[in-house]
Parts: sequence; C-alpha cells; structure tokens
Amino acid sequence: MTLDLHARPNVLPWPPVIFGIAWIVGFVLEQFAPSGDALPHWALTIGRVIAAAGILLDLWAMGAMTSAGTNIMPNHGASHLVTSGPFAFTRNPIYLGNTLFTLGIGLGLGALWFVPLGFAAAWSVERLAIRREEAHLSARFGAEWSSYAAKTPRWLW
Repeated sequence: MTLDLHARPNVLPWPPVIFGIAWIVGFVLEQFAPSGDALPHWALTIGRVIAAAGILLDLWAMGAMTSAGTNIMPNHGASHLVTSGPFAFTRNPIYLGNTLFTLGIGLGLGALWFVPLGFAAAWSVERLAIRREEAHLSARFGAEWSSYAAKTPRWLW
C-alpha cells in the first residue's frame, strides 16, 4: 500500500505519540531513578521559563494554523501553507514547542531524564514525521513550498 502524499503525510499522528511516550518514560524513570534533586533554584526557574515558552509557541502556532483554515493534526493533509506567525521563523513551531516544553520540564521539575528524552523525541519526530510532512507539502504546494523551505529553517538553525 502506498501513501498518497497529496492526501496526507502520515497514517499515525507520530509527533504527539512520540512526545507522549517520552513524557511517560521520563516520569517512570524519575520514579525509579530520580535525577535532578540537587539542581539550584536558578536552573529550576530557567527550566520553567523554557517550558512556558514551549507552551506559548505551541499555542501561537496552533492559532496561526486555525486562522489560516488548515488542520493541526500531523496525520491529515494541509489545505493551506502557513508561513506567517511562528512559521516565519521555523517550519515546525509545534514540534519545537513540544521539544522546548520537554526540555523545560526536565530542568523545571528537576527531572533530568526529560532532557535526553526531549532530544530523542525531536530526532524521532524528524525521522518519522517531519520528512514525510515536508514531502507532502512539496507535493501539494510545489514552488510555494520550495521558496518557503529555502528561506525558513526546519527548526531554528
């Protein structure tokens, strides 16, 4: 069975599944092997700011997608190419927000297992979702996508 990239990029909504698994694993690991009991107060505060920034970035991106009239779920096809709001700075603001939230939880709660799990989740999302989503957007929007992708980074770099 082949997947029609014009219709949708993925069968499963990989990003929320992957980040959800990372969070569950992080909380389980923290129960059995606590990792950040000795973090200084300033590190906890920075972590909470990073987590809040991740949530705000997620909400901003979801609002931009809703305003543009396209869906948010990563296993459904895009009806519009969103290039404004946070999408002007990164092609994947929701995934970046989820990554920041995960890293922020690690520091903000002193649950350091979340830090490597956050990076592992971001890497997995790139391999299982982002590449397919980009192929979907290229197939659906052609030159408009190519122009946008050429000037906007996948993450922030």
